[in-house]
Amino acid sequence: MGDLLASSAMGATAMGLFTLASHRPWRVALAVAGLNAVRVLVTFRLAGTDREYVESVTVVLLVYAVIVAIGMLVRSRRQLVESLTERARQAEEGQRLRVEEARLLERERLAREMHDVLAHRISLLAVHAGALEFRADAPDEQRRAAGVIRRSAYEAMEDLREVIGVLREAAPGAQPERPQPTLTDLPALVEESRRAGAHVTLDERVADPEKVPARVGRHAYRIVQEGLTNARKHAPGARVRVTVEAVGPFLAIEIDNPLPPGPRPPALPGAGAGLVGLAERVGMIGGTLDHGLSPEGRFRLAARLPLPDA
Repeated sequence: MGDLLASSAMGATAMGLFTLASHRPWRVALAVAGLNAVRVLVTFRLAGTDREYVESVTVVLLVYAVIVAIGMLVRSRRQLVESLTERARQAEEGQRLRVEEARLLERERLAREMHDVLAHRISLLAVHAGALEFRADAPDEQRRAAGVIRRSAYEAMEDLREVIGVLREAAPGAQPERPQPTLTDLPALVEESRRAGAHVTLDERVADPEKVPARVGRHAYRIVQEGLTNARKHAPGARVRVTVEAVGPFLAIEIDNPLPPGPRPPALPGAGAGLVGLAERVGMIGGTLDHGLSPEGRFRLAARLPLPDA
């Protein structure tokens, strides 16, 4: 009986209840707390404290109830922190996967565009080699060399078709791809954005856009297209300024727009994925890409693409 009424035993019981409530589900904690309440009732009845029985039991049970409640609160808070940590980890992983997917999709698009360009150039090589091979006044040795070039070009075409063929697979009824755009298609792109309600100003300072290599013009078109899409998504109604000019051996492209007034909205899922694709596209031809806020408080997307002819 002395052990049951010892104050040290009551303190150890309180610590045990707190530990149990902070580490085990609430059903287990309440079941053990109920058994302990029964023990307290029996113990105080056997101790013979009839006059102060109700007061003593009430105080002890309230103390145990507060301890169990605090333990359950600690467990709930720990579970909440763990849940938020896991959500943050999943969000970071999801963003990483979206960026990787955008990078792969951009590489796939680039592979398709390169297939079109390379197929055209290799076919021209095969045609000229064939013409030289069957030229009547050509020396035999030259015709044999031209034949080797023609057959090699044909084999290269077949290899390229096999490697890129998987990227050409489309669902039944899919529309065929349109011809690849060039720098001369920029005015049409800007006009299309204007018809959609955007306020776009195009400042093109290229003396002869048709002389810009098709590869560079294609990348420039995609950069402006992505810039206009970002402006329409994040700053609807803002006035967008597009500048394209030849600066020495580079084609400089800049798209800027003011930020919308008020607090900036939270980033949407997948935000920045398009810029990842542009970085892949620009890096492939040795250019540079820069984006961010300018000192004037405008969002700026700028790229410099090398001009091989220059």
